[in-house]
Amino acid sequence: MQPLLSMARESDAPICLSVYAPYVRQTAITFEYEVPSAGEFARRIRAVREQGDPWLLLTMGDVLIGYAYAAPFHARAAYQWGRECSIYLAGEFRGRGYGSALYRALLSLLTRQGYQTAYGVITLPGEASVALHQSLGFQKEGVHHAAGYKNGAWHDVLLMAKPLGTYAAPPAPIRPCPSDFSFALDSIRLGGEP
Repeated sequence: MQPLLSMARESDAPICLSVYAPYVRQTAITFEYEVPSAGEFARRIRAVREQGDPWLLLTMGDVLIGYAYAAPFHARAAYQWGRECSIYLAGEFRGRGYGSALYRALLSLLTRQGYQTAYGVITLPGEASVALHQSLGFQKEGVHHAAGYKNGAWHDVLLMAKPLGTYAAPPAPIRPCPSDFSFALDSIRLGGEP
């Protein structure tokens, strides 16, 4: 069975939450303390999609392998050409190449939309996440020391960035992400740049 990429809908909140909840409960990968409700998670999906950004699902049959989405890096208008990327995989699918393929699909969409920079914000040490970002062309930008307190410890956060565009001046307006699509994972290149 081929993995399938599709755009998330609000009704996908419970399945996305089943992947996200262990990150909240067991790690400092997310700085969220409490697992959000399905209603709150649906609101988050709606907010990302309403602003024209992608929230991708990677599934195999009825099983969610993982999801990735992009959201504003900062709220001020001058930041509108950059997006902060987030990716979460179900535990049994980590380390098998699905994260790279899912992230490449997200970066490809962001590039087509006209975004100029993709950002990753990684709780350190986060070796696997740092390696994933570096393999996709992200560069280390800086560290925020003791940026968050969770699970009885202070955590540093690494900012990484990947250029997506040419930084033309003035930049073109951002194009909204398609509202619905799906395609087999084999239609994504399995290596290299998006």
